[in-house]
Amino acid sequence: MRTSNRAWAEINLAHLKHNLFELMRALPSRCSVMAVVKANAYGHGGIEVAKFLNEIGVIHFAVASIEEAIELRRHGVQGEILILGYTSPDRADDLFSYQLTQTIVSADYGRALDERGRKIKVHVKIDTGMHRLGESHRNTDEILSCFNPIHLRVNGTYSHLSVSDSLDREKVAFTTMQLAQFNAVIDRIRSEGLNPGNVHIQSSYGILNYPDIAFDLARPGIALYGLLSNEEDRVVTQAKLQPVLSLRATVSQVSDVPAHHPVGYGHKFIPSQDVRIATVSIGYADGIPKNLADNGGYVLIRGQRANMTGSICMDQFMVDVTSIEEVRQGDTVTIIGQDGTETITAGLIAKQCGTVTNEIVSRIGSRVERVYVS
Repeated sequence: MRTSNRAWAEINLAHLKHNLFELMRALPSRCSVMAVVKANAYGHGGIEVAKFLNEIGVIHFAVASIEEAIELRRHGVQGEILILGYTSPDRADDLFSYQLTQTIVSADYGRALDERGRKIKVHVKIDTGMHRLGESHRNTDEILSCFNPIHLRVNGTYSHLSVSDSLDREKVAFTTMQLAQFNAVIDRIRSEGLNPGNVHIQSSYGILNYPDIAFDLARPGIALYGLLSNEEDRVVTQAKLQPVLSLRATVSQVSDVPAHHPVGYGHKFIPSQDVRIATVSIGYADGIPKNLADNGGYVLIRGQRANMTGSICMDQFMVDVTSIEEVRQGDTVTIIGQDGTETITAGLIAKQCGTVTNEIVSRIGSRVERVYVS
Protein backbone atom coordinates (compact mmCIF):
# COMPACT_ATOMS: atom_id res chain seq x y z
CA MET A 1 0.00 0.00 0.00
CA ARG A 2 1.23 3.47 -0.91
CA THR A 3 -0.02 6.84 0.33
CA SER A 4 0.91 10.39 -0.52
CA ASN A 5 2.13 10.97 3.01
CA ARG A 6 5.71 10.87 4.25
CA ALA A 7 4.96 8.24 6.88
CA TRP A 8 1.95 6.09 7.64
CA ALA A 9 0.71 3.32 9.89
CA GLU A 10 -1.39 0.59 8.30
CA ILE A 11 -4.07 -0.61 10.73
CA ASN A 12 -5.48 -4.01 9.83
CA LEU A 13 -9.05 -4.07 11.11
CA ALA A 14 -9.48 -7.74 10.21
CA HIS A 15 -6.63 -8.55 12.59
CA LEU A 16 -8.24 -6.39 15.26
CA LYS A 17 -11.50 -8.30 14.92
CA HIS A 18 -9.63 -11.61 14.99
CA ASN A 19 -7.83 -10.64 18.20
CA LEU A 20 -11.07 -9.57 19.85
CA PHE A 21 -12.67 -12.92 19.17
CA GLU A 22 -9.55 -14.83 20.23
CA LEU A 23 -9.63 -13.07 23.59
CA MET A 24 -13.37 -13.55 23.94
CA ARG A 25 -12.90 -17.25 23.21
CA ALA A 26 -10.44 -17.48 26.11
CA LEU A 27 -12.87 -15.91 28.59
CA PRO A 28 -15.92 -17.42 30.29
CA SER A 29 -19.03 -16.97 28.14
CA ARG A 30 -20.66 -14.53 30.58
CA CYS A 31 -17.67 -12.18 30.53
CA SER A 32 -17.77 -9.23 28.13
CA VAL A 33 -14.85 -7.22 26.78
CA MET A 34 -14.10 -3.64 27.79
CA ALA A 35 -11.74 -2.52 25.04
CA VAL A 36 -8.92 -0.30 26.26
CA VAL A 37 -8.46 2.46 23.69
CA LYS A 38 -6.42 4.94 25.74
CA ALA A 39 -3.36 6.68 24.25
CA ASN A 40 -4.99 6.85 20.83
CA ALA A 41 -5.75 3.12 21.05
CA TYR A 42 -2.08 2.38 21.73
CA GLY A 43 -1.12 4.39 18.66
CA HIS A 44 -3.64 2.68 16.38
CA GLY A 45 -6.14 5.56 16.23
CA GLY A 46 -8.64 5.75 19.06
CA ILE A 47 -11.65 7.08 17.19
CA GLU A 48 -11.46 4.70 14.25
CA VAL A 49 -10.64 1.67 16.42
CA ALA A 50 -13.46 2.37 18.88
CA LYS A 51 -16.00 3.00 16.10
CA PHE A 52 -15.03 -0.24 14.38
CA LEU A 53 -15.28 -2.19 17.64
CA ASN A 54 -18.68 -0.57 18.23
CA GLU A 55 -19.82 -1.85 14.85
CA ILE A 56 -18.89 -5.43 15.72
CA GLY A 57 -20.58 -5.42 19.10
CA VAL A 58 -18.26 -3.91 21.72
CA ILE A 59 -20.19 -1.63 24.08
CA HIS A 60 -17.64 -1.06 26.85
CA PHE A 61 -14.50 1.07 26.43
CA ALA A 62 -11.77 2.34 28.74
CA VAL A 63 -9.61 5.44 28.36
CA ALA A 64 -7.13 7.27 30.57
CA SER A 65 -8.55 10.79 30.61
CA ILE A 66 -11.72 12.79 30.19
CA GLU A 67 -10.31 14.41 27.06
CA GLU A 68 -9.93 11.01 25.43
CA ALA A 69 -13.45 10.07 26.48
CA ILE A 70 -15.05 13.26 25.16
CA GLU A 71 -13.26 12.86 21.82
CA LEU A 72 -14.73 9.38 21.39
CA ARG A 73 -18.21 10.54 22.36
CA ARG A 74 -18.07 13.53 20.00
CA HIS A 75 -17.24 11.15 17.16
CA GLY A 76 -20.23 8.95 17.82
CA VAL A 77 -18.84 6.12 19.93
CA GLN A 78 -21.73 4.50 21.80
CA GLY A 79 -21.88 2.52 25.03
CA GLU A 80 -19.96 2.89 28.26
CA ILE A 81 -16.72 4.88 28.25
CA LEU A 82 -14.87 4.40 31.54
CA ILE A 83 -12.20 6.91 32.51
CA LEU A 84 -9.52 4.92 34.31
CA GLY A 85 -7.68 7.96 35.66
CA TYR A 86 -8.43 10.96 37.85
CA THR A 87 -10.81 13.66 36.66
CA SER A 88 -11.18 16.86 38.63
CA PRO A 89 -14.63 17.16 40.27
CA ASP A 90 -14.73 20.55 38.54
CA ARG A 91 -15.41 18.58 35.33
CA ALA A 92 -18.61 17.04 36.73
CA ASP A 93 -20.76 18.84 34.18
CA ASP A 94 -18.71 17.35 31.33
CA LEU A 95 -18.90 13.88 32.84
CA PHE A 96 -22.67 14.23 33.01
CA SER A 97 -23.21 15.92 29.65
CA TYR A 98 -21.21 13.34 27.70
CA GLN A 99 -22.62 10.42 29.72
CA LEU A 100 -19.16 9.22 30.74
CA THR A 101 -18.28 6.81 33.52
CA GLN A 102 -15.72 8.03 36.05
CA THR A 103 -13.47 5.94 38.27
CA ILE A 104 -13.83 6.62 41.99
CA VAL A 105 -10.12 6.68 42.83
CA SER A 106 -10.72 7.01 46.60
CA ALA A 107 -13.60 7.43 49.00
CA ASP A 108 -12.70 11.09 49.57
CA TYR A 109 -12.74 11.67 45.82
CA GLY A 110 -16.12 9.98 45.55
CA ARG A 111 -17.58 12.30 48.17
CA ALA A 112 -16.14 15.35 46.42
CA LEU A 113 -17.60 14.28 43.09
CA ASP A 114 -20.97 13.44 44.67
CA GLU A 115 -21.15 16.93 46.17
CA ARG A 116 -21.31 18.36 42.65
CA GLY A 117 -24.90 17.11 42.50
CA ARG A 118 -24.71 15.46 39.10
CA LYS A 119 -26.04 11.98 38.27
CA ILE A 120 -22.74 10.61 37.06
CA LYS A 121 -22.04 6.94 36.41
CA VAL A 122 -19.01 5.61 38.28
CA HIS A 123 -16.93 2.51 38.87
CA VAL A 124 -15.29 2.08 42.27
CA LYS A 125 -11.57 1.27 42.12
CA ILE A 126 -10.15 -1.06 44.80
CA ASP A 127 -6.41 -1.05 45.48
CA THR A 128 -5.43 -4.68 46.06
CA GLY A 129 -1.67 -4.15 46.01
CA MET A 130 -0.80 -2.06 42.94
CA HIS A 131 -0.68 1.12 45.10
CA ARG A 132 -1.43 3.41 42.20
CA LEU A 133 -5.10 4.38 42.34
CA GLY A 134 -8.06 3.12 44.36
CA GLU A 135 -9.33 2.84 47.90
CA SER A 136 -7.30 0.26 49.81
CA HIS A 137 -9.00 -3.11 50.20
CA ARG A 138 -8.29 -2.77 53.94
CA ASN A 139 -10.53 0.29 54.26
CA THR A 140 -13.81 -1.60 54.27
CA ASP A 141 -15.95 1.18 55.72
CA GLU A 142 -14.61 3.70 53.23
CA ILE A 143 -15.23 1.30 50.36
CA LEU A 144 -18.79 0.68 51.48
CA SER A 145 -19.39 4.43 51.71
CA CYS A 146 -18.71 4.65 47.98
CA PHE A 147 -21.86 2.62 47.36
CA ASN A 148 -24.18 5.01 49.16
CA PRO A 149 -23.82 8.29 47.29
CA ILE A 150 -26.67 10.73 46.90
CA HIS A 151 -26.16 11.54 43.24
CA LEU A 152 -23.59 9.15 41.74
CA ARG A 153 -24.68 5.92 40.08
CA VAL A 154 -22.32 3.00 40.80
CA ASN A 155 -22.37 0.49 37.95
CA GLY A 156 -18.99 -1.19 38.38
CA THR A 157 -16.23 -2.20 40.77
CA TYR A 158 -12.70 -3.10 39.71
CA SER A 159 -9.06 -3.53 40.54
CA HIS A 160 -5.82 -4.00 38.63
CA LEU A 161 -3.35 -6.89 38.65
CA SER A 162 0.23 -5.64 38.85
CA VAL A 163 2.26 -8.77 37.96
CA SER A 164 -0.12 -10.98 36.01
CA ASP A 165 2.35 -10.91 33.11
CA SER A 166 4.71 -13.19 35.03
CA LEU A 167 4.39 -16.92 35.69
CA ASP A 168 7.18 -16.90 38.29
CA ARG A 169 6.06 -18.53 41.52
CA GLU A 170 6.32 -15.38 43.64
CA LYS A 171 4.44 -13.28 41.10
CA VAL A 172 1.70 -15.88 40.73
CA ALA A 173 1.38 -15.95 44.53
CA PHE A 174 1.04 -12.15 44.58
CA THR A 175 -1.62 -12.23 41.87
CA THR A 176 -3.48 -14.95 43.76
CA MET A 177 -3.38 -12.74 46.84
CA GLN A 178 -4.74 -9.78 44.88
CA LEU A 179 -7.60 -11.89 43.56
CA ALA A 180 -8.43 -13.16 47.06
CA GLN A 181 -8.44 -9.62 48.47
CA PHE A 182 -10.61 -8.36 45.64
CA ASN A 183 -13.08 -11.23 45.99
CA ALA A 184 -13.29 -10.59 49.73
CA VAL A 185 -14.21 -6.95 49.07
CA ILE A 186 -16.84 -7.92 46.50
CA ASP A 187 -18.32 -10.48 48.91
CA ARG A 188 -18.48 -7.85 51.67
CA ILE A 189 -20.20 -5.35 49.37
CA ARG A 190 -22.83 -7.90 48.46
CA SER A 191 -23.26 -9.08 52.03
CA GLU A 192 -24.25 -5.51 52.92
CA GLY A 193 -27.02 -5.67 50.34
CA LEU A 194 -25.13 -3.41 47.93
CA ASN A 195 -24.66 -3.94 44.21
CA PRO A 196 -21.05 -3.78 42.94
CA GLY A 197 -22.26 -3.57 39.34
CA ASN A 198 -19.99 -5.00 36.66
CA VAL A 199 -16.96 -6.54 38.35
CA HIS A 200 -13.59 -6.62 36.55
CA ILE A 201 -9.88 -7.07 37.24
CA GLN A 202 -8.23 -8.65 34.17
CA SER A 203 -6.27 -6.68 31.60
CA SER A 204 -4.39 -8.38 28.75
CA TYR A 205 -2.15 -10.65 30.81
CA GLY A 206 -4.93 -11.30 33.29
CA ILE A 207 -6.92 -12.75 30.38
CA LEU A 208 -4.01 -14.74 28.95
CA ASN A 209 -2.70 -16.13 32.24
CA TYR A 210 -5.90 -16.30 34.33
CA PRO A 211 -8.64 -16.91 31.75
CA ASP A 212 -10.96 -18.76 34.13
CA ILE A 213 -11.66 -15.74 36.34
CA ALA A 214 -15.44 -15.46 36.20
CA PHE A 215 -16.13 -11.74 36.39
CA ASP A 216 -18.40 -9.56 34.28
CA LEU A 217 -15.84 -7.66 32.22
CA ALA A 218 -12.22 -7.99 31.11
CA ARG A 219 -10.08 -5.08 29.88
CA PRO A 220 -7.71 -6.09 27.05
CA GLY A 221 -5.24 -3.44 25.95
CA ILE A 222 -2.00 -4.46 24.26
CA ALA A 223 -3.24 -7.99 23.42
CA LEU A 224 -6.22 -6.54 21.57
CA TYR A 225 -3.70 -5.06 19.14
CA GLY A 226 -2.01 -8.43 18.63
CA LEU A 227 0.99 -7.87 20.86
CA LEU A 228 2.52 -8.87 24.16
CA SER A 229 4.41 -6.29 26.17
CA ASN A 230 7.48 -8.47 25.73
CA GLU A 231 7.60 -10.99 22.89
CA GLU A 232 9.42 -13.52 25.06
CA ASP A 233 6.73 -13.61 27.76
CA ARG A 234 5.25 -17.03 28.44
CA VAL A 235 1.47 -17.13 28.79
CA VAL A 236 -0.99 -19.85 29.73
CA THR A 237 -3.53 -19.23 26.97
CA GLN A 238 -2.11 -19.71 23.50
CA ALA A 239 -4.28 -17.16 21.73
CA LYS A 240 -3.32 -16.74 18.09
CA LEU A 241 -2.92 -12.98 18.13
CA GLN A 242 -2.15 -11.05 14.95
CA PRO A 243 -0.34 -7.68 15.00
CA VAL A 244 -2.69 -4.94 13.88
CA LEU A 245 -0.18 -2.19 13.06
CA SER A 246 2.54 -1.83 10.43
CA LEU A 247 4.64 1.34 10.26
CA ARG A 248 6.08 2.59 6.99
CA ALA A 249 7.76 5.65 5.51
CA THR A 250 9.34 6.80 2.26
CA VAL A 251 12.86 7.07 0.89
CA SER A 252 13.27 10.81 0.35
CA GLN A 253 16.80 10.78 -1.08
CA VAL A 254 19.58 8.39 -2.06
CA SER A 255 23.17 9.62 -1.87
CA ASP A 256 26.59 8.18 -2.57
CA VAL A 257 28.89 9.01 0.35
CA PRO A 258 32.67 8.62 -0.10
CA ALA A 259 34.76 6.76 2.47
CA HIS A 260 35.68 8.73 5.61
CA HIS A 261 32.91 11.29 5.09
CA PRO A 262 30.67 11.57 8.17
CA VAL A 263 26.93 10.99 8.02
CA GLY A 264 24.42 12.87 10.20
CA TYR A 265 24.58 14.83 13.45
CA GLY A 266 27.59 14.35 15.67
CA HIS A 267 29.52 12.39 13.03
CA LYS A 268 28.47 9.16 14.75
CA PHE A 269 28.84 7.23 11.49
CA ILE A 270 31.97 7.64 9.39
CA PRO A 271 32.15 4.92 6.73
CA SER A 272 35.47 3.19 6.10
CA GLN A 273 34.54 2.68 2.45
CA ASP A 274 32.24 4.23 -0.13
CA VAL A 275 28.57 3.71 0.80
CA ARG A 276 25.13 4.45 -0.52
CA ILE A 277 22.86 6.15 2.02
CA ALA A 278 19.07 6.46 1.87
CA THR A 279 17.25 9.10 3.90
CA VAL A 280 13.94 7.95 5.39
CA SER A 281 11.07 10.40 6.00
CA ILE A 282 10.28 9.67 9.65
CA GLY A 283 12.07 10.55 12.89
CA TYR A 284 11.92 10.71 16.65
CA ALA A 285 9.17 13.35 16.58
CA ASP A 286 7.05 10.68 14.91
CA GLY A 287 7.84 8.12 17.59
CA ILE A 288 10.99 6.40 16.36
CA PRO A 289 13.12 5.77 19.49
CA LYS A 290 16.24 7.88 19.26
CA ASN A 291 18.41 5.10 20.66
CA LEU A 292 17.24 2.54 18.08
CA ALA A 293 20.10 3.35 15.70
CA ASP A 294 22.60 2.72 18.50
CA ASN A 295 21.15 -0.69 19.30
CA GLY A 296 21.14 -2.59 16.03
CA GLY A 297 18.10 -0.92 14.47
CA TYR A 298 17.29 -1.64 10.86
CA VAL A 299 14.46 -1.25 8.37
CA LEU A 300 13.25 -3.17 5.33
CA ILE A 301 13.57 -1.80 1.79
CA ARG A 302 12.72 -3.95 -1.21
CA GLY A 303 12.42 -6.91 1.12
CA GLN A 304 15.96 -6.55 2.46
CA ARG A 305 17.47 -5.24 5.68
CA ALA A 306 19.06 -1.80 5.74
CA ASN A 307 20.92 -0.82 8.91
CA MET A 308 20.31 2.56 10.50
CA THR A 309 23.37 4.80 10.43
CA GLY A 310 24.30 7.87 12.43
CA SER A 311 21.83 9.67 14.65
CA ILE A 312 18.06 9.53 14.27
CA CYS A 313 16.85 13.07 13.60
CA MET A 314 13.58 14.71 14.58
CA ASP A 315 11.99 14.17 11.15
CA GLN A 316 14.17 11.62 9.36
CA PHE A 317 17.00 9.13 9.64
CA MET A 318 19.53 7.50 7.35
CA VAL A 319 20.13 3.86 6.44
CA ASP A 320 22.89 2.03 4.57
CA VAL A 321 21.56 0.63 1.27
CA THR A 322 24.91 -0.15 -0.33
CA SER A 323 24.04 -3.84 -0.69
CA ILE A 324 20.45 -3.29 -1.92
CA GLU A 325 20.12 -2.78 -5.66
CA GLU A 326 18.07 -0.03 -7.29
CA VAL A 327 16.90 1.78 -4.16
CA ARG A 328 15.40 5.05 -5.30
CA GLN A 329 13.49 8.06 -4.06
CA GLY A 330 9.86 7.16 -3.28
CA ASP A 331 10.56 3.56 -2.26
CA THR A 332 8.58 2.27 0.71
CA VAL A 333 10.48 1.69 3.96
CA THR A 334 9.08 -0.73 6.54
CA ILE A 335 9.90 0.09 10.15
CA ILE A 336 7.35 -2.31 11.69
CA GLY A 337 5.75 -5.02 9.59
CA GLN A 338 6.47 -7.39 6.74
CA ASP A 339 8.20 -6.82 3.42
CA GLY A 340 8.71 -9.94 1.36
CA THR A 341 9.97 -12.73 3.60
CA GLU A 342 11.38 -10.35 6.22
CA THR A 343 9.47 -9.03 9.23
CA ILE A 344 10.26 -6.46 11.91
CA THR A 345 8.04 -6.61 14.98
CA ALA A 346 7.26 -3.94 17.53
CA GLY A 347 8.54 -6.43 20.07
CA LEU A 348 11.95 -6.58 18.39
CA ILE A 349 12.25 -2.80 18.45
CA ALA A 350 11.15 -2.73 22.09
CA LYS A 351 13.82 -5.28 22.99
CA GLN A 352 16.50 -3.33 21.11
CA CYS A 353 15.50 -0.16 22.99
CA GLY A 354 15.06 -1.73 26.43
CA THR A 355 11.35 -1.02 26.72
CA VAL A 356 7.95 -2.65 26.07
CA THR A 357 5.87 -2.85 22.91
CA ASN A 358 3.20 -0.71 24.60
CA GLU A 359 5.58 2.25 24.49
CA ILE A 360 6.77 1.62 20.94
CA VAL A 361 3.31 1.67 19.36
CA SER A 362 1.66 4.25 21.63
CA ARG A 363 4.38 6.82 20.97
CA ILE A 364 3.69 6.89 17.20
CA GLY A 365 2.88 10.54 16.60
CA SER A 366 0.03 12.45 15.03
CA ARG A 367 2.07 13.34 11.93
CA VAL A 368 1.95 9.68 10.95
CA GLU A 369 -1.15 9.06 8.84
CA ARG A 370 -3.30 6.10 9.90
CA VAL A 371 -4.53 4.03 6.98
CA TYR A 372 -7.25 1.47 7.80
CA VAL A 373 -7.40 -1.75 5.82
CA SER A 374 -9.53 -4.88 6.16
